[in-house]
Amino acid sequence: MWTTIEQIFPYAIMFTIPLLITALGGLFSERSGIVNIGLEGLMVIGSFMGAFTIFKLQAAWPQHQIAAIWIGLLAAIVAGILFSLLHAFASIHLSANQVISGTAINMIAGALTVFLSRNITGSGNIRILKGFQPFDVPILHKIPIIGDLLFTKSYPTTWLILAIVGISAFILKKTAFGLRLRSCGEYPQAAEAAGINVRKIRYIGVMISGAFAGLGGAILLVTIIGEFTGTVAGLGFLSLAALIFGQWRPLGILAATLFFGFASTIANVSQVIPSLAVFPPFILKVFPYVVTLIALVLFSKTSQAPKAAGEVFDSGKR
Repeated sequence: MWTTIEQIFPYAIMFTIPLLITALGGLFSERSGIVNIGLEGLMVIGSFMGAFTIFKLQAAWPQHQIAAIWIGLLAAIVAGILFSLLHAFASIHLSANQVISGTAINMIAGALTVFLSRNITGSGNIRILKGFQPFDVPILHKIPIIGDLLFTKSYPTTWLILAIVGISAFILKKTAFGLRLRSCGEYPQAAEAAGINVRKIRYIGVMISGAFAGLGGAILLVTIIGEFTGTVAGLGFLSLAALIFGQWRPLGILAATLFFGFASTIANVSQVIPSLAVFPPFILKVFPYVVTLIALVLFSKTSQAPKAAGEVFDSGKR
């Protein structure tokens, strides 16, 4: 049993990281009062832009392949921010239904990126020459038990995202910006009366969600799949589920995404681990989604969503 856990854990963490950063982006958006179900589309945009940038740079500068990966991640962040502005403009300035706007983002992102990638490569897939390679953290990987679980087969993006989670938790809880962001998602009229520019804060929240979701899509590319295929296999929607499961708190989201990461990893590696191969593949494949549905049902009654999330902001409303 312990051997199986040791085999699964590094892969579970690897799978958790794209979910974690994407769900964290959704947290900033919803804490500001804007529901963003377009996380799936934003991840697709980030994956596409990251793949395109890395593919071109690695071909042009074969001696700087790792640098090309980091530039690709940055390009994915920028693309996610720009694309999220469509959702922000529709939701904040045009007072559009936020669910419909997010759905439109998902549809546009999928169609646009597949169209562009087919014109670029002819096949619709963009394969990068090299992604990040796993490594053992010096010294720490020798720690008994913990070293084998946390510090082996690690990626630089893992520690980057965990640092972002810690910084985000501090910002939301301990800074003036975090207080303003949360107030816009709870009582926007009161926030405006206190002199806060609610629309500006909401724009920032949506842009952060775009940046993080784009980064999540690119991290998925450079650590797991290695190519852009036009989809992120529903991870954006799974991130939304983790956001709800984690009760709109950074550390809660960390726990929820780790749970979903384990469930998905079990499904993906079941046939190569003898102790899991005894289970029918179909059961393990649907396991993450069944767990997601059960979790959403169990936590729906105790949901602590921001009170004004999804509501159109009206300055005259009291």
